[in-house]
Amino acid sequence: MTATSASRSPAVAGIVLAAGAGTRYGMPKVLAEQGQWLELAVEALSCGGCDDVIVVLGAAVVDVPEPARAVVADDWADGASASLRAGLAAAAGADLAVLRLIDTPDIGADVVSRVLAAAASTGLARATFDGRPGHPVVIAARHWPALRATLHGDQGARGFLSARDDVVAVECGDLAAGVDVDAR
Repeated sequence: MTATSASRSPAVAGIVLAAGAGTRYGMPKVLAEQGQWLELAVEALSCGGCDDVIVVLGAAVVDVPEPARAVVADDWADGASASLRAGLAAAAGADLAVLRLIDTPDIGADVVSRVLAAAASTGLARATFDGRPGHPVVIAARHWPALRATLHGDQGARGFLSARDDVVAVECGDLAAGVDVDAR
């Protein structure tokens, strides 16, 4: 390993999971607040330390704000696992993935950067809000094969994370509520 490669910063991909139909919300959440949630999600990841921002779309396909790029999960109706698989595939080559839900509009760059910094030790970190697990979640590429093996139906990374004892819990309740918005 050369000195240059040993000292390079890890490549970080931010993934906005926004493919769902939002049935409890009454519309795809990527459309919520005239696209404001999408703008907030992209800004949080971009300003929070992500080199590449990927928005996973499905039920609704929209233009995404710069500097993000869109990926469509054709099998989005299969649930959260389809969105996560599509996002990870699009992030190929990154060292870390920061997963953020579209429906947590108060999660800003400060939360993203705090959780990203905490992932340095194990490559696994998760925001908590007053002790309650939430998003964003950071997962190093070396863990992606094991994560993919757990993905099915409407389950995202929750099962993978709960089965591990090396996930760093990062308290962020001082920065945001971290609540998933499911109703208008």
